[in-house]
Amino acid sequence: MAPAERDVSVSERDVGVSERDVGVLLTGVGKRYDIVSAFAQHATVVAVDPNPLAPAQYAAHHRCAVPPIDDPAYVPALRELCDRHGVRAVIPLTDLDIEVLARARVAGELPALVPAPEIARATFDKYEAHLLLARLDLPSPPTVLPGEPVDRYPVMVKPRQGSGARSIHRADDARDAEFFVGYVQEPTMVQWLMDGPEFSIDCLSDLGGRCLNAIPRTMIESRGGESIKGTVIADRELITLGRRVVEALGVRGPCTVQAFRDREIGLGITDVNTRFGGAFPAPMYAALPGRTYPELIVAMAAGEQVEPHVGEFRAGISFTRYFWQLELDEAMSPTGRDIVEPPGPPPPR
Repeated sequence: MAPAERDVSVSERDVGVSERDVGVLLTGVGKRYDIVSAFAQHATVVAVDPNPLAPAQYAAHHRCAVPPIDDPAYVPALRELCDRHGVRAVIPLTDLDIEVLARARVAGELPALVPAPEIARATFDKYEAHLLLARLDLPSPPTVLPGEPVDRYPVMVKPRQGSGARSIHRADDARDAEFFVGYVQEPTMVQWLMDGPEFSIDCLSDLGGRCLNAIPRTMIESRGGESIKGTVIADRELITLGRRVVEALGVRGPCTVQAFRDREIGLGITDVNTRFGGAFPAPMYAALPGRTYPELIVAMAAGEQVEPHVGEFRAGISFTRYFWQLELDEAMSPTGRDIVEPPGPPPPR
């Protein structure tokens, strides 16, 4: 089934197309307007999402409806879009189709920037990710399945395939843990409660799995598991950890490593997302000129060799995120009208 393509969302006068004749396809774009618009500065962007009101698709040059991820026609529809728009990189913006894209990459069907299928499968299941990290001698907090012995409390009861901090509960004793395991209506695991600050490391790897950069940030405030305030930091231990993780896993493209620095056991990795993280603005602001992750991905898609520059970024910058909106007409196209004219802060005096 051929994908249904809607009118072009942005024109060349609104978002410039790079001199590189490269197409990038972003799946599950949702509300990630920041990511889509950043790519649209350097390439022709095709956005797909099952929701016709997904705001991020309106930052793309082409927005398209495709079959559901579990439909056998999903990958062929993406392949058709790649052929039509000269797409050389397919990048997922959610966890839901990473393994599907990984299998399609191995089969030579899609130029997806994702890890091997077995890595995609393991990192989608937090308990399997814990076992994988342990096998690779990477730090992960003590983690067991419900019913297995727990060495100490408090612990966190977490869904194995949770996202957005959904259904995560602190348990101070065995009775609490048993209650929350029964309360959460999906498979869970029980993990050491990390007593210390939380960090995320935004990484990017090349097509061969080499880490190009690893940019750590603090988690000042998060909502629904997504960081909305943070500061980029030059923490050598975190930079080294990010690099070790993505190279051990053979990650291709973006990856976000979440870790705590526990007072007792030190660094422990609590999540590995082989995609862009929620706080995408942090590595964008911190990157040196010409080295933002979208620019590097477009360069690699164009066949250019990008050399590693791990640890080269601007530390000390902070970000704070907010919501905005688009007005759509009867044809579901942006009107270009904004509530605030002109949008953004007033010019400096």
